[in-house]
Order: sequence, then C-alpha cells, then structure tokens
Amino acid sequence: MPDHHRPPATVRDHTLRLLRELGLTTVFANPGSTEVPFLVDLPDDIDFVLGLHEGSVVGMATGWALARERPALVQLHTTAGLGNAVGALATARVNRAPLVVLVGQQDRRHLAHEPFLAGHLEGLAGDYPVAVHQPVRAQDVPGAVARAHHEAVQGRGPVLVVVCMDDWARPMDPDQPRAAPARVARPLHVAPDDAAATEIAAFLDGARSPALVVGAGADSAPAWRALTDLAERLRAPVFQESFGARAGFPQDHPLFAGHLPAERSRLRAALRGHDAVLVVGAPALRQYIYADGPLVDDGTRVAMVGDDPGEAHRGAADLAVIAPVAAFTAAVAALVDERPDAPAPTSSPAADTGREVPAPPAEGEPLRPAHVLAALAARVGPDTAVVEETPSSRPRLHRLLPARAPLGFLSAAMGGLGFALPAATGLRMAAPTRPVVAVVGDGSALYQVQALWSAARYRVGVLFVVLSNGRYAVMDRLAEHGGGKAPWPDFPEVSLAALARGLGCPAVEVATHTELCRALDEATAGLAERDTPLLLDVTVAPDPDFAP
Repeated sequence: MPDHHRPPATVRDHTLRLLRELGLTTVFANPGSTEVPFLVDLPDDIDFVLGLHEGSVVGMATGWALARERPALVQLHTTAGLGNAVGALATARVNRAPLVVLVGQQDRRHLAHEPFLAGHLEGLAGDYPVAVHQPVRAQDVPGAVARAHHEAVQGRGPVLVVVCMDDWARPMDPDQPRAAPARVARPLHVAPDDAAATEIAAFLDGARSPALVVGAGADSAPAWRALTDLAERLRAPVFQESFGARAGFPQDHPLFAGHLPAERSRLRAALRGHDAVLVVGAPALRQYIYADGPLVDDGTRVAMVGDDPGEAHRGAADLAVIAPVAAFTAAVAALVDERPDAPAPTSSPAADTGREVPAPPAEGEPLRPAHVLAALAARVGPDTAVVEETPSSRPRLHRLLPARAPLGFLSAAMGGLGFALPAATGLRMAAPTRPVVAVVGDGSALYQVQALWSAARYRVGVLFVVLSNGRYAVMDRLAEHGGGKAPWPDFPEVSLAALARGLGCPAVEVATHTELCRALDEATAGLAERDTPLLLDVTVAPDPDFAP
C-alpha cells in the first residue's frame, strides 16, 4: 500500500536519481546562496569537488570530462559565477569537452521583481555554450538536465541549465513524462550488424504487439520502402504522428492505422495494447492540447529513430537513435524476425482512421468540407501533392485524401498560417510535371493571398481549393470547447475569388455540389500539364463536429 505519510518526491529527488542514471555523480562547484537548496544534505554517493574560483571549477571539470570521455557536472552561482567562468567555458567548447552546467538563479516566486542576485543569464556566456535551457516550470528541470547531457555529448561542449533556487523543493508529478530519452545512441555507420540496429530489432522482436509511429522525417521513397518492409515483417500497425507536416508511410497501405490523437488520454487509448512502440522520423510523442497523465500506458516502452538531434534529445523514449532514417530502418528490417502467423492488426478506434465517403448533400443542404474533399479525392491521382492549410477540416482531409506517394502531403510544421499558397506555388515550380493541389481555408488563404500573383505571373499550374466558410472556424470551435464566447467577428463579405482575380489568378466561385463536380472535372483533367493556376472558391458550412 502507498505510504501516505511520505512526502512527495521533489524536483531535487528526481534530478539526483537522473544524475545517477547518467553517471553525473561528481559535481565541480564554487557555490553561493542560490545553490544551497541543491547542495545541503547531498547524498553520500554524490561527490562534491570545491574550486576556489569558477575558472578552476570549469577547468577541473574539463580535464575530468576529457579523461573520462563523457560529460562532467558543474554548478555555478548566478551572474557572478557564470560571468567568472565564461573564459573557461569558451576553452571547454574549443577543447570539445562535454559539460552539464547548472547555473543557480534567484527564487522564481519573486524573480519578476529582479531581487538581489537575480541574473540575466541566458546570453551571459555568449555563443560558447552548445545550448542554454531555462525551464519554464520547476518540474521541467530533470528533463532539461537530461537533454543537456545528450546535447553536451552531441555538441561536444558545455550546456547550461538555469535553475531557480526554489525549484529544487517543488513536488514532481509521478506521471510527468521526462522531456528527454533515457539513452541516446549515435551509430557512426549504419550496417545490419550495428549495435543500435541490433538493439532496436531485439526491442521489436521481444514485443508481444509492436507498433510503429512515423512522421515527416520519414517522407522519402527509401524510407517508405524500408518502413513498409519492417511493418510487413512484423505485421505491425503503422500510425502517423499527430500534426505531422509530411507523411511517413503510404496511407493507403493495409497496415496504416491512422493519425494519432494530439491529446494524452486519446493517445494512450490509440496505443493501448502495444508493448513496444518504435517512432521513426517523428517526435516521441508530440501533443497539442495539454492533458494530465502519461503519454503511454504502463507496460508500453517507446524507442525512436531520427536524424534530428534536437528532436531526439527531447523525446520521451527509453532509447533514441540518431541515424539516417531510411538506412537505419532498412538495417532493422533485415534483422527482425518475420511474423507470418501474427493476426492482422486492427485499427484503434481512438486513432483517426475512418474513410467513409459522405453522400452528396440533399437538395437545400449546404456543402460541407467533407463533400469537397471526397469529390477532390475521386478525381486526383496517387502522385498528387496535396498542400494543406485548413485547420478545422484537417482530420477529414487526412481520412479522405490519404498520402499515397512521398511528398504526397505537405503542411506547415509550425502551425502558423500563410503557408499553403506560396508553398504549393514553389513546390510546383520545382516539380513542374507533378500535380499539385492546395486545400486551404479562407481564413488561412488571407495570410498570403499575395502568392496568387506570383503563381499567375510565372504560370504555375496549381489548383487552389479554398473552403470558404466566412470565419475562423477552428478558432470558433476552440472557443466553444473552452466554454466561452469568441470576441472576433465572421467575415462573410470577403471573396477569395475576387481577390484572386485582382491578383491576376483565374478563379471560379462554387456554391452547389453540381457546380463543384463540374469545376473539379474541368480543373483536374490534365492537372499535371496545367500552365496556369486556378482558384476554386467553394462556399461551405463549417464542420459541426470538429474536436481540437
């Protein structure tokens, strides 16, 4: 039974446990008051080494790290300590010495008033640190320290973590996922006998029910081939990361299991029953709306593979491998055991998988985005590149317009509006024989409507399909889900067709399903050969059941 009299584990407790895991059990320091909460009653297995000046502190840690060929731990005292250490930190960077440097800061609770000893620390050491972290919450300190360890190894230099003195005593949520992997592997050469590939293969072979999660970093023909081979050998379902900017797997493949939800409880439900999850070319596991609880259920282990060190360093995984995605995945696929007798995976009801084609609207009923997307899907080929920027209709687009070829789906990775019109134009310029369709909300289109002039001026044959509902529908839905009333107005008087024509881009206004089908039949015939853009301004009613 739980001990209800035991005080909750603190940020300091979790950090000390992490330091032991990472082998950072010797701390070089010249402490001050902001470091006292961490150092008082230091456990016996953490060795403390005093230096009488910060230059000596960092110099000793540099020699230690170079001799041990792994990071050393340093603790410095706010502005004065970090300022005194800058020269030695510069030397450590040029000497390629990996250091994890904890820098004390004043109490977070009155930091806004700049109390005595508060420091402007982020840029004080210039660009000599590989990275600088200032955790937004006390509970983010252990994850920042873990990332600093991985970054110090990757960047071969010092990484700073600024910690407010009161953070150490704050309680930790036991379900809080650490924003860093437990281990990072960096194979220098990818080969079938590579130790990291062998470990990942064993991770999958040892699982009762493995699953794959893919993302934008796997959007290439070699990566699709390797992932298809791996998934078929394992007979494992393949999920697309939530809010992925590109597709990492053929979404018309029988093993494709849909898009993962971007909220923790639904994410846990989607991955429930899978005891090993390998994330390839994607974060592990990125979310949108915050929710309490772990990312995955107890008993589910997560590993990840990607070529982006920053993505790997912040991934909540047991093991992160930094390696070329296609080559490493192919090596793993060659090592895993085939499972010909494994039952065919079934789609998780929590994942976004349904592809039900809606019936055309009845007489007098408005067009919905799903009607437009279904009609478009019926008329474009598998090599079509779909550039998306319609936030409230994106789930339906995923279901009805699956990516069937590499670069078959493209969206803004950061989520800011104004991407699709210029990106689709540039994509078609670079690939002049590939069909390109941009599906854009009217609110999104307004952010970079000027790109239509360039498309027309340079005769770029993109089909722009604008879903015009005269409002920021996704914002309206978010306000409703938040239980409040939105202060922003609708804008039904805005005409994207008129704006397009004013910029020299041909445009057609569509209000009915018959008009839609006629316009799409004409626009998609010979889409690969088009040498002029066309904008379809389609009046739609907002989706009534959008959920963020």
